[in-house]
Amino acid sequence: MPVSVEDTLTRLAAAWNDGDAAAYAGLFTEDATYVVFDGTVVRGRAALEEGHRALFAGPLKGFRMDPPTMAVPVRYLGGGDVAHVLATGGTRPPGHAELPADRSSVVSFVLVREDDDWRIAAFQNTRAQR
Repeated sequence: MPVSVEDTLTRLAAAWNDGDAAAYAGLFTEDATYVVFDGTVVRGRAALEEGHRALFAGPLKGFRMDPPTMAVPVRYLGGGDVAHVLATGGTRPPGHAELPADRSSVVSFVLVREDDDWRIAAFQNTRAQR
């Protein structure tokens, strides 16, 4: 059964919450581009896994992510094999039931269909304006 774009983003949050860098990175294409909120650019699934392994074991250990909330409906391009998602979300520090305003982000995803699944080819996280 084909996986939806929304399912992929739900799995992204689950992998984050499990602190599973391999599962998190596995949702991205081999050559993915990942732009962090501070402008840092990470390229490739292997670099994403390595970086997130360090984050999950260190400064972001125990942080929680809810599945991103669609800011607008998913936009399908390229005959339906490419999707653009503009979403809001962020990560909550341990002990926080609500997302702190300073951690709220607007996130842009470009996903590509690979067989019956969707992989994230490009990701940009930008802190939301307060």
